[in-house]
Amino acid sequence: MLDTGTEAPAFSLPDHVGREVSLAEFEGRRVVLYFYPRADTPGCTTEACGFRDAYDEFEEREAAILGLSDDPVEDLEAFARKHDLPFPLLSDEDGSVADAYDSYGEKNVFGNVVEGVFRNTYLIGPDGRIERVYEGVSPEDHAEELLADIDELRDGDADS
Repeated sequence: MLDTGTEAPAFSLPDHVGREVSLAEFEGRRVVLYFYPRADTPGCTTEACGFRDAYDEFEEREAAILGLSDDPVEDLEAFARKHDLPFPLLSDEDGSVADAYDSYGEKNVFGNVVEGVFRNTYLIGPDGRIERVYEGVSPEDHAEELLADIDELRDGDADS
């Protein structure tokens, strides 16, 4: 995992509607960049719907949400539509961006070793530096955990 305080690796990827999305367009805002293994599987759906349900709270805190997997755009579009997801889902089909964030590699899935995306999250600060790292997260209550951490960081910003 990347260390807090380091600059978040830049990227530009297609989202679920085929629009190019880059990290640079969120400069000045916090970004929740969450990596998930596969669209429309139980854990990934739970995690995405948690972010969906708390979306307004993230917006109130001026924090963007970006989901990233190695699924093709078409699968992401169907997933976003089916679950009414209001934030971009990014397609990293070759895993290069996930790899840059130490969130891609070999894993054991039902007894088979496969290459894929790990369930990790990075909270990136308005300055483009990593503020928090979440490795192997549990999909349940992850959105609430991030909101609490954003509030803590914002309180610290106000004290500065």
